[in-house]
Amino acid sequence: MKKSKFLYSLPFKLLVSVALGMGFGLLLNFNSESAFTTTALNVIVTLKYILGQLINFCVPLIIIGFIAPSITQLGNNASRMLGIAVFIAYFSSIGAALFSTAAGYLLIPYLSIRSSADSLRSLPDVIFQLSIPQIMPVMSALVLAVMLGLASAWTKAQLMTSLLKEFQNIVLSLVSRILIPILPLFIGLTFCSLAYEGTITRQLPVFLKVIVIVLLGHFIWLFLLYTAAGIYARENPLKVIRHYGPAYLTAIGTMSSAATLAVALQCAGKAKPLRKDMVQFGIPLFANIHLCGSVLTEVFFCMTISKILYGAVPAPGTMALFCILLGVFAIGAPGVPGGTVMASLGLLTGILKFGDYATALMLTIFALQDSFGTACNITGDGALTLILTGYAKKHHIEEQHISI
Repeated sequence: MKKSKFLYSLPFKLLVSVALGMGFGLLLNFNSESAFTTTALNVIVTLKYILGQLINFCVPLIIIGFIAPSITQLGNNASRMLGIAVFIAYFSSIGAALFSTAAGYLLIPYLSIRSSADSLRSLPDVIFQLSIPQIMPVMSALVLAVMLGLASAWTKAQLMTSLLKEFQNIVLSLVSRILIPILPLFIGLTFCSLAYEGTITRQLPVFLKVIVIVLLGHFIWLFLLYTAAGIYARENPLKVIRHYGPAYLTAIGTMSSAATLAVALQCAGKAKPLRKDMVQFGIPLFANIHLCGSVLTEVFFCMTISKILYGAVPAPGTMALFCILLGVFAIGAPGVPGGTVMASLGLLTGILKFGDYATALMLTIFALQDSFGTACNITGDGALTLILTGYAKKHHIEEQHISI
């Protein structure tokens, strides 16, 4: 990535906002008794509350705007190979989520995480409460999106499909022009509050360890994914993954599956075990619906943040439900930095009961490492394309040019 582009990227803005927020919060902590500190904290808490209300209001719109149109698009192009592709992409995401959940239960108790509720400074109450309720509960939005998408696909309702596509464009505009621009401010204010309370300074080493663990988890999952694909297709997976170096590095630099797609197609095209028609069909599709790295990351981060802020990781039943639904949300996630966690905000607040602090921490940490999650997603697409190739050969599907 060019230096000028990085300076305007969301991760760089988040880094700046986190640094400024933490610096200002520590300054307020050192001068906690002054009138300036009291006034500043009142402004910070109130502004953060209003921004949080606006972000939460958009959550049902994001769910409907991305899940429903994605289902209609899959339905309009329904075929046996498409069904298999969606199934294995969802299975990979769910597998990565459950793998991350198991790792969380095994590793998080040994990260020396202390509850942040002890010996923290208290923040003042919000002085101006601008309540912006959601248009509907999160689960209602999810059920509505799924039913609208399925019914539109089954009845081939062209008008509704067009309307949902237009609505998706509207919601994407809201995300890119309102939510993304205010995120650095919201997160900066949140980190300022956390620094003033003392949470961040106590838990920073834990976050660094978690990021390293997640990166190792990416490589372990890719190994498992390619091994399973090689066994199923009866091909050497090394003949596929050895070509994916350029795509992996490009994904790290661009932080975008769409921007990496051309390189990914070239890399997959060089792999002899992959059928050309499966490459043309699978790689563009998986770039949009296969987010194993992002899902793995989000699950482990949310368990860690729950332990830090609430003193315990979520219950196994809660995490299982979260993982199952997260796979659905990932299929329709918007193509923006941190898109997976943005699309699943409703799950964080509705199922895991995350508050503003926890949500802001998730958005920040996820976006800062999003390039590595994208690289894992793109590299994993080669394994799923190998599975498609094996399925086509086993069922004697004639090789042809396929476009979607």
